[in-house]
Amino acid sequence: MTDQAILDELFAVIEDRKETLPEDSYTADLFTHEKGENAVLEKLGEESTELLLAAKDDDREEIAHESADFVYHLLVLLAMKGMDLKDLRAALRERR
Repeated sequence: MTDQAILDELFAVIEDRKETLPEDSYTADLFTHEKGENAVLEKLGEESTELLLAAKDDDREEIAHESADFVYHLLVLLAMKGMDLKDLRAALRERR
């Protein structure tokens, strides 16, 4: 797998967890959480704050880590909303 394919692979795993809801999966827990999508929205807020603090501290390792957490939760939100990476890519392409 190439680095460029990692988002596609991660999104495929998220979609699989959404459908199969394995008991030991954090991703599946997000889809079935009692708070519904608010659980993911709260995580996005938390991760964005942590990312901003890492950037303020100029901590490159933590910036990468928190960015990955944010992107993961963003992809979960897209899946919850019935969207996919095509939607994200189209929006980014429009801004190019």
